[in-house]
Amino acid sequence: MGRTAERLRRSWHVLMDVNPPEPPEDEPNDAFDPRAIELTLRVGELLLASGEGTERVNEAMLSLAVAYEVPRAEVQVTFTSLLVSAHPAGGQPPVTGARSIRRRTPAYWRLTALHQLVQEASIGMLGLGEALAQLHEIKRGRAPYPPWLMVFCLGAIAASASILVGGGPLVAATAFVATVFGDRTAAALARRGIAEFFQLTVAAAIAATAAALVVAAGHQGHASTIVTGSILALLPGRPLVASIQDGITGDLVSAGARLLEVFFIIAAIVAGLGVAVYLAVRLNVDINVGHLPVTPALLQPVPVLAAAAVALTFAVCLAGPRNVLIPAGIGGGLIWVMYVVLLNWKVTPVLASAVSAIIVGMLGSMLARWRNAPSLPYVVPAISPLLPGTLLYRGMVELNTGAAQQGALSLVAALSVALALGAGVNLGSELVRAFQSVGLSASGRWARPAARRTRGL
Repeated sequence: MGRTAERLRRSWHVLMDVNPPEPPEDEPNDAFDPRAIELTLRVGELLLASGEGTERVNEAMLSLAVAYEVPRAEVQVTFTSLLVSAHPAGGQPPVTGARSIRRRTPAYWRLTALHQLVQEASIGMLGLGEALAQLHEIKRGRAPYPPWLMVFCLGAIAASASILVGGGPLVAATAFVATVFGDRTAAALARRGIAEFFQLTVAAAIAATAAALVVAAGHQGHASTIVTGSILALLPGRPLVASIQDGITGDLVSAGARLLEVFFIIAAIVAGLGVAVYLAVRLNVDINVGHLPVTPALLQPVPVLAAAAVALTFAVCLAGPRNVLIPAGIGGGLIWVMYVVLLNWKVTPVLASAVSAIIVGMLGSMLARWRNAPSLPYVVPAISPLLPGTLLYRGMVELNTGAAQQGALSLVAALSVALALGAGVNLGSELVRAFQSVGLSASGRWARPAARRTRGL
């Protein structure tokens, strides 16, 4: 009876919290500065909003959490939200912070600055206060180019792409004007709160309308090069590369969301082209597939320079750092040369695009590693000359001129080329990573959970 009464007394004390148990001596209270969680979240938010892949954002946030001693930090990154949690010992409650990504603006100059901040913080060169001050400067900073230059370069993408597919100076000027007018119209719609899907639809419709007007004026051979160049300026090269990168690295939720974003962008472009082409056909404008350009597989100076110009202006539109422009231009010319060589060897366009992208992705990743910078600003602009603008236009013309089966096949071929480019660039980056001991901080080849073998089970 005595032992039973003692046990009941102890149970009563525990239930009534009369004598709460002391924390174990081997689990001391973890004191940390809550500003570390704020810094981690804001860096991740800017990285994700500026176009970085999910895996790199996760690595950067974990590096900051470790550097500033956030106890038992857990990081969760998706396409639209971020979460960081700390789990102190000693019976203290966990601390969790979250942020949502509501706006994405491609700013590759900001990626470079943020990666530099994370690297310096990871090796102890920045105190927490210094890191927050530097982050504030990066957030308030401006792109290295004035807004008018970025608008000009968007038109220059279309002009260079029209020359790449066989157009002349007059065609390039027309494509430039149509693209800039479409972009300004889309900007006006954005100021009125119109969704981006309809902005892209209107911009693509303006480009196709310009081509229809050229056909109606009796210059059928020029129309297709105009619209091809204008479409190329709208195609989603950046989210395409990021979506495939997320899928390869195992971030399937973000990969699915990014791929859906790519799908809606392409759907908006196709819708705008379809409406304009349909109306032109109904008005008896002579639009047919015989007027579509066939890109000559020739190694000539003009196409190579045009491809380099497409990549360089693409890098400006993505607000890449100034020291990226020349490598981006060289990469654009190089990928075009390799693509043409492979076509002349009777390689299919999809495989030729993939192989060319693998080589450019590998070289761009090696250069980025040598410069201690992120790889996206080097590789994304370089693949832009091979984005399938002509195939999209061909598909819409075929769908609206009675060749529905051929039109569907052209659209599938365009999607196949786009996916081949994205997969090829990422495979090149993976080949570089395979021989990399460490990545951004504590990443590298041994720190990727997605690389564990599952054999598909």
